Amino acid sequence: MAKAGKGQPKRGAARPSGAAPASRFALTRRQRRRLVWMAVVVAGLMAVGMGGWLYARARGPLPGEFVASLGNDHIPTAETPHVPYTSDPPTSGPHLPYIAPWGVHARPIAKELQVHNLEDGGVVVNYKPQCADQVQAGLRAIVDRYPDHVLLAPYPTLDRCIALTAWTRVDKMDELDERRVVRFIEAYRGIDHHPQ
Repeated sequence: MAKAGKGQPKRGAARPSGAAPASRFALTRRQRRRLVWMAVVVAGLMAVGMGGWLYARARGPLPGEFVASLGNDHIPTAETPHVPYTSDPPTSGPHLPYIAPWGVHARPIAKELQVHNLEDGGVVVNYKPQCADQVQAGLRAIVDRYPDHVLLAPYPTLDRCIALTAWTRVDKMDELDERRVVRFIEAYRGIDHHPQ
């Protein structure tokens, strides 16, 4: 049996008053392991969160301008009276109960039909017919890359050569900027906007 060293209490000797038992503050090996794993998990989550934040900052603001939502009520026909749209082309609001086929269209698509495509996660690319010679071929080449959720159509009353619309977002331009068009499509294509 080992002798107690100088300054150490003997086994079974009474502790000085007010001293807590050593086991009360000491962590078991299992507790230390859990604590280390919890610290690793927290650090990992913080790293992922910081990475996401940095990625979002690097990408910059969302493309296009925000337009307040007019809701997503269905109307039976395009001629049914409804609240006026707050943007042209529209980015939300009353719409028909079916969608236009995705892809390239040679004729204009009713506003009330376009809006349902937007609600279903689509991006609508409209062009002014007077600008067709300048932009139509380039826009078609971009839209053809996407099998769904993007459509291209002329829009006779457009005030600019090109208008990109998604649910509550619009971006207009007078010259084809492929990078800007693709960024808009990639940002909003496939995001469903039906009420939960």
